[in-house]
Amino acid sequence: MEKTLTIIKPDATERDLLGHILNRFEKAGFKIVEMKMMNLSKDEAGRFYEVHKERPFYGELTDYMSSGPIVPIVLEKDNAIADLRLLIGATDPAEAASGTLRDEVGMDKGRNSVHASDSLESAAIEIPFFFG
Repeated sequence: MEKTLTIIKPDATERDLLGHILNRFEKAGFKIVEMKMMNLSKDEAGRFYEVHKERPFYGELTDYMSSGPIVPIVLEKDNAIADLRLLIGATDPAEAASGTLRDEVGMDKGRNSVHASDSLESAAIEIPFFFG
């Protein structure tokens, strides 16, 4: 079984979409291993997204991710990383395939409702960031 990290982002928690998103994960065969609701400080958001530090959207991203509650979740399933990336869709909801989470609930490229680890290496760094 493979583990991956997803984060339900502030725009989705603000719009009360937790149940909808969790339901989609479970219907797709993911097991929820760990989950919590929390607020990130701007510094914590900066450390989590440090890989993007040199990109022009870094400040906006860290402001957004520290703007309200998030829900980090460890999901487990065979082929979890690739399957979750397929389920959530493209980063920009306008480009996301029909029926994906970002197509359904994403607002724009910056407020796209969910984060997902993009590789085994990323998951190995991201999961301990939130779950010790």
